[in-house]
Amino acid sequence: MRLALSEISTVRSSFAEDVRAYAAAGFDGIGIWEFKLPEDDDGNLALLGSAGLGVANCIPAVPTILQLRLPGMEGPPDPEERIAALCASMRRLARYEPGCVLCLSGPLGGHSEAAARAIVRDGLVRIATAARETGVRFGLEPAHPSQRGSTSFVNTAAEAAELLDEAGLDDVGVMVDTFNLWDDPGAVDWLRENGRRVTGLHVADRPADPGRTDRVLPGEAGVRAKALVDAARAGGWDGYLDVEIFSDPDRFWGLPLDEATRRAQAAASALLD
Repeated sequence: MRLALSEISTVRSSFAEDVRAYAAAGFDGIGIWEFKLPEDDDGNLALLGSAGLGVANCIPAVPTILQLRLPGMEGPPDPEERIAALCASMRRLARYEPGCVLCLSGPLGGHSEAAARAIVRDGLVRIATAARETGVRFGLEPAHPSQRGSTSFVNTAAEAAELLDEAGLDDVGVMVDTFNLWDDPGAVDWLRENGRRVTGLHVADRPADPGRTDRVLPGEAGVRAKALVDAARAGGWDGYLDVEIFSDPDRFWGLPLDEATRRAQAAASALLD
């Protein structure tokens, strides 16, 4: 089992700063967010190689097929433009030999659910073709139900697998996030039965305070993240345990880089005890 940190967790630092700090903290890999990548892929790969870091789960610059409803992150409204961008990201990120490259459906927006599903199914087929041509493992990530109106209308691992089955994509897997599956009562059983279909595993806890919308390190809010990780491992999953923290400047995002990476590495390691 290898440990990684997703770059959104240290949103204020650059790619080069992330590479240095993640390696120094003892991580095996980095979860790349494409918006942080400098244009010089050769230089980026050389930097990763010198640090001894592998690449875990990659998030494309345009991460959803339907337009996001998140202020500042919306991106282009046209699904065709978004699908083309996702295909281009598959080709670019293949050079990094990642554990997987993921996408999300996006929210319904002004579409009916039937229309949205049709758009997303078509997009998944086309993106999967680009991934297949470049040898990339591709995963569809569900989002927590509280994000249905902003991020994804696909909200459980079982729903993601069902949509992939509708599209005939048995070689595309499900990208799992413990935050997103936090209160899904069927998640543990699904992971035990389908661990080999998991393309990657993001880990974070939901804060105990129900009024908060950020994430905290795994283990800070109970044992749910560990239960989900253990279920995936029991089901045959073996990849990067990738810590991914969305926060705010007054909490995790406000920590000095070296302290944030040290805390994240300790939390991820504890999940394997």
